[in-house]
Amino acid sequence: MRHAYSVETVRAAEQALMARLPEGALMRRAAAGLAVACGDLLRRTGRVYGSRVLLLVGGGDNGGDTLYAGAALARRGAGVRAVLTAPDKAHPGGLAALRAAGGQVIDAPGDLGAVDLVVDGITGIGGRGGLRPDAERLVREATAGRAPVIAVDLPSGVEADTGQVRGPAVRADATVTFGTYKPGLLIDPAAEYAGAVHLVDIGLGPELPARPDLEALQYADVAALLPVPTGESDKYRRGVVGVAAGSERYPGAAVLAVAGALHGGAGAVRYSGPGADAVIARFPETLVHPGRPSEAGRVQSWVVGPGLGDGSDAVAAVTDVLAADVPVLVDADGLRLMDGDTVRARTAPTVLTPHAGEAAALLGVAREEVEAGRLDAVRELAARFRATVLLKGSTTLIAQDGDIPVRVNPTGTSWLATAGSGDVLSGLTGSLLAAGLEPRDAASAGAYLHGLAARRASDGAPVAARDVAGAIPAAWRDVCD
Repeated sequence: MRHAYSVETVRAAEQALMARLPEGALMRRAAAGLAVACGDLLRRTGRVYGSRVLLLVGGGDNGGDTLYAGAALARRGAGVRAVLTAPDKAHPGGLAALRAAGGQVIDAPGDLGAVDLVVDGITGIGGRGGLRPDAERLVREATAGRAPVIAVDLPSGVEADTGQVRGPAVRADATVTFGTYKPGLLIDPAAEYAGAVHLVDIGLGPELPARPDLEALQYADVAALLPVPTGESDKYRRGVVGVAAGSERYPGAAVLAVAGALHGGAGAVRYSGPGADAVIARFPETLVHPGRPSEAGRVQSWVVGPGLGDGSDAVAAVTDVLAADVPVLVDADGLRLMDGDTVRARTAPTVLTPHAGEAAALLGVAREEVEAGRLDAVRELAARFRATVLLKGSTTLIAQDGDIPVRVNPTGTSWLATAGSGDVLSGLTGSLLAAGLEPRDAASAGAYLHGLAARRASDGAPVAARDVAGAIPAAWRDVCD
């Protein structure tokens, strides 16, 4: 599992570690890891010896890391030049090391000509509010030749704790971060600026608290969560999902939600709603019921909302499902129709799965505010509704009410931006809830499998939601093999 920590926590850990190390040892560890990563990138397109490296150097420790790494590259035969954004604040030891190794300080990138690598060391993890105008011009000039860019710890201009980008920022091809991941490296929009992220171990682990601010599941973590039937299993032990979805106008939403549930390992699916004919035509194993959801029979979780529309029957279905004493997932139209007080009063778990627009409506803010501050938005939703919230998007986030780390899903893909994919995710997650997973685990594993299934189904080409549903079993095998 990948863990990410706030700037405050990282700095406290660094201070504790530095108190036990010789002066400068921590910076030398970071610089050595950065130099190795720079050398690896240079070798992919040529070689280190004779390459031309441009350092963009700010003040403080981030600039020191950059200068010491530049010195290491210069000793390996690279032509290293540095532009100092704040000459009076440049790290003196790093600057002396660069010059001693044959590196030079220049006034502007134009003095160097074409380069093979740009190293962004302008601001560190404490940066706020985007690049200043002078720094923005410097970055634009340095990257005009489209040389690859490596960011030091974090792309300059993005915010480490929130993933927000409040102004101009460096777009890196790769980011070398030290000690631990920072939330902004895993959450959009900042994650889009980071490129490939490489973590350098500088010995910080023992100084970090056990509870991170953010975590991302990996294959082994998801495999440990997924339910596997045994010889004693029956449909109830595997989990029966109730689906209240679809309408005369949107019968496909019912089909896709049922598809996600069936392919997601449910022992059985009970369907309640006006899309019964469409569901049975596609999945004859579904147990359909023409009446209220509460009259459909025994279930271990409910999924409500996809394609319900706005009529009185839709409102009644949402109200009926929320009264059930089993885990309930609310999606799409259900998010608009649900009563907030009813959700907060539930004793059984509730999972809400909004996209940015739906989250904005629930919070009473503009969609752009949610997209710019996804971490704050998902935490606020979880607290406000006392629920587990899966905020869909380019980086899907899962938050649970309480002092619990937010999870970020690492398998997202832009191919999921297609009609009906959210309906599939709802059914899939509902099946995991019915199997007995805790809501945060069900949402996390569901999002992970959903992303893998989309990648498998698309293989770099356009994909429809029904194809994503069909690829869920293969994604499941990928995780468990």
